[in-house]
Amino acid sequence: MLKTLIPSFCLFFLITISLAQTATDIIVLDAKASGSKLSMDKNTLKNITDRNLYDNQPNFINEKQLAFSAADDKGNHDIIIYNFESEKFTNLTKTPNLNEFSPAITDCGLYVSAVTVEEDGKQRLWLYPTNFGEPELLYDDIEPVGYYDWYDNRAAMFVLGQPNTLLYPFSKEDILSISQNVGRAVRKRPKTPIITYIDKNDSKEVNGEKVFAIKGYNIEKKTQHNYGYTLPGVEDFIWLNKNLLLMGKGEELLFRKANKTEWISAGNIEVNGYHSISRMAYSPKLKKLVLVMERSQ
Repeated sequence: MLKTLIPSFCLFFLITISLAQTATDIIVLDAKASGSKLSMDKNTLKNITDRNLYDNQPNFINEKQLAFSAADDKGNHDIIIYNFESEKFTNLTKTPNLNEFSPAITDCGLYVSAVTVEEDGKQRLWLYPTNFGEPELLYDDIEPVGYYDWYDNRAAMFVLGQPNTLLYPFSKEDILSISQNVGRAVRKRPKTPIITYIDKNDSKEVNGEKVFAIKGYNIEKKTQHNYGYTLPGVEDFIWLNKNLLLMGKGEELLFRKANKTEWISAGNIEVNGYHSISRMAYSPKLKKLVLVMERSQ
């Protein structure tokens, strides 16, 4: 369980996390996204983690290392760094009174950011130096933060509320509200100033299930963009490159070009004892695709 001093408007985010905490692991395979194609070598599938606990929210922080949020047996969550060369793990945080989620590397490369649940229940964005120095609080008056991504040394943040809002702070006094009623996936489109997100105001039904629009906002030009719709029943997506989107549904991975409507199957990920792909991360330089899957009970 997370901290007990939780404001009521935080409950949706924290309940969502707790439902996934029982049994998720991080799995990796070799993959290459090129142009409009994705190829995967399923013979390289292997576990990065293998525990009956919460290992989730992976994000590459450089060509060698992956950061993720991990729970210990007391329910405390820290940021762990995995090195692909040494295959070793290092605690970036070890905070018994705080819980850290959603790690990402900042644009300057000097910090790993994380959504931190503080002792009083506040959820704010903190910066953890990669040299293991003292952490710093960012945007002290913006909370509760759920998810985010970086552009131009500023974080576009999903802030929980009624409704959930996507904010981008040009400065402390100039905070742009990009959209409201957004989903949990917030992703910068590679090599662009566009922050992409799921717009829950724009939905339709496909085979009896809802799909939501994937939209984008150009921070520089202040223009809106449309990138089609999600797969039915799922919300997590990533960009494999500037043009390719990837989602998982069940054990199947599907991709498509941002300007196309049809999702193309890349195949099923069959790992004994696992099901249900959720979060994903991809390194074009390392040519590794990382997946979070739920352990079968």
